[in-house]
Amino acid sequence: MTALSVLDLMMIGEGKTFAHTLADAATLARSVERNGYTRYWVAEHHDLPGIASAATALLIQHLAGATQNLRVGSGGIMLPNHSILSVAEQFGTLDTLFPGRIDLGVGRAPGSAGPAIRALRGDSSERDFTQDIRQLTDYLADDSRQPVRAIPGNHSVPIWLLGSSPNSADLAAKLGLPYAFASHFAPRFLMDSIAHYRATFKPSATLKQPYVIAGANVFAATTRAEAQYHASSHQQWVSRLYAGKPGLLPLPEEGYIERLSALDRQTLTQTLSCTAVGDKDDVGSWLRQFIATTQADEVIIDARIHDPEARCRSYQLAAESIADLLD
Repeated sequence: MTALSVLDLMMIGEGKTFAHTLADAATLARSVERNGYTRYWVAEHHDLPGIASAATALLIQHLAGATQNLRVGSGGIMLPNHSILSVAEQFGTLDTLFPGRIDLGVGRAPGSAGPAIRALRGDSSERDFTQDIRQLTDYLADDSRQPVRAIPGNHSVPIWLLGSSPNSADLAAKLGLPYAFASHFAPRFLMDSIAHYRATFKPSATLKQPYVIAGANVFAATTRAEAQYHASSHQQWVSRLYAGKPGLLPLPEEGYIERLSALDRQTLTQTLSCTAVGDKDDVGSWLRQFIATTQADEVIIDARIHDPEARCRSYQLAAESIADLLD
């Protein structure tokens, strides 16, 4: 058995506003909740045109408030950008508002470039990421190991380690944390990382067995042609990012990928190698193979589709395509 989840960068589409993004995300959250998805994670990014996921904790509150049972969390909070006490206070509060429904995925990547990082952090001093996680755990547990308290009470908010390399897999294994691999945009070390994580995993007070989430891009529609059309928005955005021209999520274009140069098409294909595009049968076949190959306990789907109805439909078809495998 496996599970499906959502990763949302809160993209603002061409011709739309941030308010549209917020409304569309709430609609998607309600839709995937009806279709059996386990969790809905929001990424943290700063100073990137078209990505509106900077205030991650507030977005989690927005989505949790729009749903009833869906787990909602961060994919992830970039700890070096924040005071650990503030993170604990925010997620302890979210756990109090929405008991048993909040996840705290954490990473160490900046989620932005130099000027934004300096504006966030105020200085460039390095911190020990492992120590940050341990301190965060103490604050949430309210175990008196820190000189000050966060939100009173023990908050059993699951901490997930996010990464895209064997280094993050090694740390997740050592700390006994569940591990989410960003194969939806950095697939190169997927198999090596999850193999190392499983082989070296040390059980912890919160997790007895290794647990792996693997990222994928899935674009499903009634026909292959329609799926390719909607996938072109995501493809355009990634291509523009690599060309140094990030922006709003583009409107879809017929035949976009065929018009790319051979080199650009190869780069895009490699970056998005963990991607399924097609009708329900195509997507189901790809997901089954992906799950069988990775043995992932859960697949988290990133689908940057401009049309909100088509986006909801894509996630619905993905779930229907492997309904017999879902928990």
